[in-house]
Amino acid sequence: MNKHLEQLVKLSKFDKEIVGFDPQIKTQNDKLNVFLKTVDELGGKINKISLEIEDAKSKRMKNDIHLKDLAEKLKEINAKYDIVKNEKEAKALQLEEEIAKEQVAFANNEIVRLDGIVTSKESALDELKNELATEESDVEELRIAISKNIEELEVKREVVYKEKSELVEKIDGKILSFYEKIKRWAGNTAVVELKNQACYGCHMKLTNRAYSDFLVTEEIFTCPHCGRIVYKSLTEVAE
Repeated sequence: MNKHLEQLVKLSKFDKEIVGFDPQIKTQNDKLNVFLKTVDELGGKINKISLEIEDAKSKRMKNDIHLKDLAEKLKEINAKYDIVKNEKEAKALQLEEEIAKEQVAFANNEIVRLDGIVTSKESALDELKNELATEESDVEELRIAISKNIEELEVKREVVYKEKSELVEKIDGKILSFYEKIKRWAGNTAVVELKNQACYGCHMKLTNRAYSDFLVTEEIFTCPHCGRIVYKSLTEVAE
């Protein structure tokens, strides 16, 4: 392999490494986001249950007030019994009293039901808060670990950038321009191996004539099908 081709192979590998850092960093952040989503979901559930508890307590308070009003009303009805003038008035008072007592029974049953809801919801709320505390602790540990991993990746990326820059300074300008031109459309497959007589960029097989030329040349060789720069794989050299 001649000097220029060797440089391009190294340059291509550096470019692949550089592009590969972003997905690795994204993967690390995605891990954290999964846990953060769980924390957000738990927070949402806690807020929802808290609102349900407040609503149940508010309704209970209204029933308490209603019971006090009904108690006053029953006192008034009992007082009126002493001054009824006829059977008709007595029956009307009796009906009013029965309705009030029914309302008292309903209010008491509603208070029991609402107290049960509050107790159940508060128990569920405590469980969710404990779960949230555990998740937040795990998230913090994961955040520290991921920050460290990302920091290490950033350091590695800087090293690759530096090595690439040093290499670029050594590459002939025309050769570099030729590589960049191919890279514009081929991306990180601008330089590929040739194995089993086939280009590993377009996967097309070279003709026997083209393959013979490829094996003997010491110059930079491009695939006659796609135009990518190809170089001999280790197995190709062994043959």
